[in-house]
Order: sequence, then structure tokens, then C-alpha cells
Amino acid sequence: MKIIIQLISKLSEKLIHFYQSLLPPKNLPKGIEILFPQKDPQVIELIKKFFEKYFNDTMPRRLMLGINPGRYGAGITGVNFTAPRQLKENCRIDHHLGLSSELSAEFIYDMINEYGGVKKFYTNWFIGSVCPLGFIKSGKNINYYDDKKLIEAVTPFIVDCINNQVAIGFNTDKCLCIGGEKNFKFLSGLNNEHKWFREIVPLPHPRFILQYRRKQKDQFIHQYLSAMRIGQ
Repeated sequence: MKIIIQLISKLSEKLIHFYQSLLPPKNLPKGIEILFPQKDPQVIELIKKFFEKYFNDTMPRRLMLGINPGRYGAGITGVNFTAPRQLKENCRIDHHLGLSSELSAEFIYDMINEYGGVKKFYTNWFIGSVCPLGFIKSGKNINYYDDKKLIEAVTPFIVDCINNQVAIGFNTDKCLCIGGEKNFKFLSGLNNEHKWFREIVPLPHPRFILQYRRKQKDQFIHQYLSAMRIGQ
């Protein structure tokens, strides 16, 4: 994939190729299902519209990496931290998915509005995930690091995906890691080995903020904005 990505010029085309080329990890532990919205042709078309609208140029961005997609956000839309409501109302992309929302997407788009809006934000940043595909166990979201056998099964997939995203041409001086201590610890450990990023900045998970610290939401938004100003 790396050679093919290097032959494509526009960032939108590179991102579309990346998501269309995802091959789910095999040998997942019993009882854990893969959350793979990109296998749906209608979702791929939405992803294309999103990337062509906000990344249709050759300007480098920096990366924000969450944990992995969940059932109510990227697990539906294919766009990280973007539920159907935000995809339509904030990103202005029409779709067939209804107008459901979720806490993480609400926080992220409140933060994006404070940053200066979607156009300005996506000109400078791309939000991905440490693991681009999600997981479900007993009908509920499960993070890649919540099960020892799962993390063993998906680590090679994660390394390959980050390698390919770095090959796309993102700025690697700084990566913002969304999702708390466990995601930061895992990504930092891999980064020590593979040397993808010069600096990784941890940020608390949006769902945690709105579920348990909603009264301090503005403070957390400013924490995000402050982290994005580093090195700019």
C-alpha cells in the first residue's frame, strides 16, 4: 500500500485508498465481532464525499488518533468522532443514516467550532484512530486494549495501519492521542519502537468528559485547543 499511496497526489485520494484497502485482522478472540463500516458501499461513498470536501488538496495535516470506532459514531458513518447528526449538520454532507448523535461527536464538534469551524479545523488536522476498525462484544463496544487476546490479535494490524498513515504524508512532529491513559500508553510504546512521531500529547476521551465532567466542558475544550497550538 505504501508505494501506491506515494504515487497519489491529493490527500483525499490517499485517505480514500487507505480506507478502501483495509483488511480486517484475523483470528479475533471468540465472542468479539469486527465493526467494519467501510465494507458497506454506501458508507464508502459518504467517506469519499467527506474527504473530497475537506481534504482535496496536497497540504499536510497533523494527526489526532482516538482508540477505535464505536457503534454510534464512526461505526455508522465511517468518519471518526462523527455521528450521523454531525456529518449532516456540521459537515454539510447529506446521507441516509438518520440524525442520531453520540457524546464523543458532540464534544469534538463543539471543540471544532471553538477552533474556528470544520473547514479551518480539517485544513490543519485529521482525526483517525489507533485501530481504524472497531469491536463489539456482547452487543457493546469494546476497546482494542480491553482484552489481552484481542490486543495480541490486532497489534500487527495497528502497526501496519499507522505505518500506512504516516506514509500518506502527515506531519509527524506531533500526534494528539485521544482516549486517556491506556490508549496513550499503548501508542507511546509502539512509537518508542517504530519512531513515527517526535511527540505524542495525551488528551482525555470526549465521552468521559461529557459523561462525568460536563460542567468542566469548556476547560477541556481549551485543553484540546492548547494542545493543538503546540508547535504551530
